Amino acid sequence: MAGNILSLFLENIRSKEKISRPKSVLSKAISIIENEQSESQDILKNLFPYLGNAYRIGFTGPPGSGKSTLVNLIAKNFADQGLKVGIIAVDPTSSYTGGAILGDRYRMNDIVLHPHIFIRSMASRGSFGGLVRTAYQVADVMEAYGMDMILFETVGVGQSEIEIVKHADSTIVVLVPESGDGVQAMKAGLMEIADIFVINKSDREQSDHIKLEIEAMLELKAHDEKSWLTPVIKTVATQKKGIEGVMEQVEKHKEYLRNSGELSRRRKDRIQHELLRLIEGRIRQQWTEQDFVGKIQSHVESIFLNKDSLYSVAENIYQEHFKGQP
Repeated sequence: MAGNILSLFLENIRSKEKISRPKSVLSKAISIIENEQSESQDILKNLFPYLGNAYRIGFTGPPGSGKSTLVNLIAKNFADQGLKVGIIAVDPTSSYTGGAILGDRYRMNDIVLHPHIFIRSMASRGSFGGLVRTAYQVADVMEAYGMDMILFETVGVGQSEIEIVKHADSTIVVLVPESGDGVQAMKAGLMEIADIFVINKSDREQSDHIKLEIEAMLELKAHDEKSWLTPVIKTVATQKKGIEGVMEQVEKHKEYLRNSGELSRRRKDRIQHELLRLIEGRIRQQWTEQDFVGKIQSHVESIFLNKDSLYSVAENIYQEHFKGQP
């Protein structure tokens, strides 16, 4: 079955008619990638001629900020323009099945059958960065299959969700009026990565207060006339208010990235990050296969008894296994 899916997937991405490509084939190909089946490498190695065209937007922020509803509306706006949209929604992992709880998929139920929208819910599987390890690969599969826009929605764990910046061209941080008291505490992490701030549920009290607080914080950031000035947009996603403003700022940010050369830089950084991750993974796999961990147990004992230095041992192991290697 997996071999048939591989053939169908490759046949579809090579065809020029991307509108009619069946979602079922894409879904099964992604399952192969997620489960790291043997065919996954064959799929991934054939993608590169079809990458580089999709625009990727990340949505992150604390739980309950309304990210799913906002993503729902943004995706529909893009789809109504005739664009194909892929959504990667990271849900908490079920303690029973290990799969995604599908809360985001449920909240996006009204667009799940849209012919131009494909939604994939992925289990967080213990990830602390808001995204799962295979999210990059799944995004590549979606792009090669013809998606023009790829939207990431992180699991909603708050400040630790900065991994999104390594996957997206534009990053949208979604907050609610009640986030105001925590803005200063979040500055070093989540608040630093935003290209666009969205204050959702802004029909509540304190929405003007947090908007002013964020804008004051942004004023303190060093910037010149050519740099991007991060906008702060108020929305009420459940009432479809403010969505046009978000769409407008996304287009402005895309234009800024292209004109400034920042888009190419971000995408090269993304490739480098993934390349290093893959190389590190292969090294770890090799160590495991060679029982490398078992070989260093004697060193651990020596360090524990203060007979040797942790740093000296690390340097010696590096010299022994890597020095002089191509």
